[in-house]
Amino acid sequence: MRPSLRQKIIDVCDLKMDRKGETVGLSFYAFFANKNDDPDLLMEAATWWIKTHQLDHFEKAKKIKDMVINGK
Repeated sequence: MRPSLRQKIIDVCDLKMDRKGETVGLSFYAFFANKNDDPDLLMEAATWWIKTHQLDHFEKAKKIKDMVINGK
Protein backbone atom coordinates (compact mmCIF):
# COMPACT_ATOMS: atom_id res chain seq x y z
CA MET A 1 0.00 0.00 0.00
CA ARG A 2 1.36 3.40 -0.93
CA PRO A 3 2.48 5.63 1.95
CA SER A 4 -0.06 8.37 1.16
CA LEU A 5 -2.94 5.89 1.51
CA ARG A 6 -1.51 4.54 4.77
CA GLN A 7 -1.36 8.07 6.17
CA LYS A 8 -4.86 8.88 4.95
CA ILE A 9 -6.24 5.77 6.67
CA ILE A 10 -4.50 6.67 9.94
CA ASP A 11 -5.76 10.27 9.76
CA VAL A 12 -9.36 9.24 9.04
CA CYS A 13 -9.32 6.61 11.80
CA ASP A 14 -7.98 9.20 14.27
CA LEU A 15 -10.65 11.69 13.24
CA LYS A 16 -13.47 9.16 13.56
CA MET A 17 -12.23 7.94 16.95
CA ASP A 18 -11.84 11.52 18.21
CA ARG A 19 -15.44 12.28 17.21
CA LYS A 20 -17.17 9.02 18.16
CA GLY A 21 -14.85 7.06 20.43
CA GLU A 22 -12.58 4.06 19.97
CA THR A 23 -15.44 1.68 19.28
CA VAL A 24 -16.52 3.48 16.08
CA GLY A 25 -16.74 1.33 12.98
CA LEU A 26 -16.01 2.28 9.40
CA SER A 27 -15.69 0.84 5.93
CA PHE A 28 -12.95 1.47 3.38
CA TYR A 29 -15.28 3.98 1.73
CA ALA A 30 -14.65 6.30 4.70
CA PHE A 31 -11.26 7.16 3.18
CA PHE A 32 -12.77 8.65 0.02
CA ALA A 33 -15.10 11.43 -1.09
CA ASN A 34 -18.60 10.52 -2.21
CA LYS A 35 -17.44 10.55 -5.80
CA ASN A 36 -14.97 8.23 -7.43
CA ASP A 37 -12.24 10.69 -8.39
CA ASP A 38 -9.31 8.29 -7.92
CA PRO A 39 -10.36 4.76 -8.95
CA ASP A 40 -6.84 3.32 -8.65
CA LEU A 41 -6.52 4.45 -5.04
CA LEU A 42 -10.03 3.20 -4.26
CA MET A 43 -9.18 -0.22 -5.73
CA GLU A 44 -5.93 -0.32 -3.76
CA ALA A 45 -7.85 0.26 -0.52
CA ALA A 46 -10.56 -2.22 -1.50
CA THR A 47 -8.01 -4.89 -2.41
CA TRP A 48 -6.20 -4.43 0.91
CA TRP A 49 -9.48 -4.50 2.87
CA ILE A 50 -11.42 -7.23 1.05
CA LYS A 51 -8.99 -9.44 -0.80
CA THR A 52 -5.82 -9.29 1.29
CA HIS A 53 -7.32 -9.24 4.78
CA GLN A 54 -10.89 -10.48 4.15
CA LEU A 55 -12.30 -7.89 6.53
CA ASP A 56 -16.01 -7.37 7.12
CA HIS A 57 -17.71 -4.39 5.50
CA PHE A 58 -17.53 -2.47 8.79
CA GLU A 59 -14.56 -2.81 11.13
CA LYS A 60 -13.43 -0.90 14.20
CA ALA A 61 -11.34 2.14 13.31
CA LYS A 62 -8.83 1.23 16.02
CA LYS A 63 -8.30 -2.23 14.49
CA ILE A 64 -7.73 -0.77 11.03
CA LYS A 65 -5.34 1.89 12.32
CA ASP A 66 -3.35 -0.72 14.26
CA MET A 67 -3.14 -2.95 11.17
CA VAL A 68 -1.86 -0.10 9.02
CA ILE A 69 0.67 1.05 11.63
CA ASN A 70 1.94 -2.50 12.00
CA GLY A 71 2.43 -2.83 8.24
CA LYS A 72 -0.23 -5.40 7.53
